[in-house]
Amino acid sequence: MQIESLKVFCDLAETESFTKAAHINGVTQSAVSQQISSLERQFKSLLIERSKKKFRLTREGQVLYDYSKQIIQTYESLHSRLQEIKDIISGTIRVATIYSIGLHDLPHHVKRFLKDYPTVHVHVEYKRSDQVCEDVLGNVVDIGLVAYPARDSKLEVIPIKKDPMVLICHPQHPLAKNKSVKVKALAGQNFIGFEQDIPTRKALDKILRESSTSVHYVMEFDNVETVKRAVEIDAGIAIVPSSTISQELEKRTLAQVRVEDVDLFRPLAAIHKKNKVLSPAMKQFLAVIKEESKK
Repeated sequence: MQIESLKVFCDLAETESFTKAAHINGVTQSAVSQQISSLERQFKSLLIERSKKKFRLTREGQVLYDYSKQIIQTYESLHSRLQEIKDIISGTIRVATIYSIGLHDLPHHVKRFLKDYPTVHVHVEYKRSDQVCEDVLGNVVDIGLVAYPARDSKLEVIPIKKDPMVLICHPQHPLAKNKSVKVKALAGQNFIGFEQDIPTRKALDKILRESSTSVHYVMEFDNVETVKRAVEIDAGIAIVPSSTISQELEKRTLAQVRVEDVDLFRPLAAIHKKNKVLSPAMKQFLAVIKEESKK
């Protein structure tokens, strides 16, 4: 029996998916099935109740999972400690990020990190906020980058920065002539918003509701790039992170306006699974992101 087989079993137990377990470990679904069957033969026990309707560990499978998790964490701690002793920063870091951070903040951080640690491979995936959290909890990725991090006892949250947000509109829009406006000026405006389940949308709706300001949502999207495109054709106004509009301001396809009487910022954070053993490379990656975000 190898530790790799125990890790595959734990990933399968946590994701409840042969496909995801295969993806995490870089093997085929058939290989996952074979390793599980091998463990069942070795322990002479059925570990998984195989059903099309529901994935569930047997009592023996739960016991194996609990002990295997301890073994894997001990092994990873050992490996990480040996790397620290030898001052080795290498390996692969799997990162999932929401689009706005991934497209506008992360590239600079990764460039700086890889300059200092060229032997590390950083694999980045762009996803919705809820999917980022799901992948972190399922060990599909090592680190997640999100706005408005969810409160979850299974997640470790590392605050990065408060990201300012601004009102954007077409340069010919009546609001564009102002450097700043009060939130009441948004009342009745056609609004381009994020989809309702996205944390930034929930936070903005709360601000508007508390300010007794009602806007008319005409379009809803799941990422900031599409929101900006809709504002560029004068379909409505929007509130977005200021860090995402530098190119549009330079090209003068968008105008930005500060909303002066409310605090418009979104908290950005890195997340990882609680009790996860972070490799030296992962620790340095998080340190670089926090340091660069202060500049």
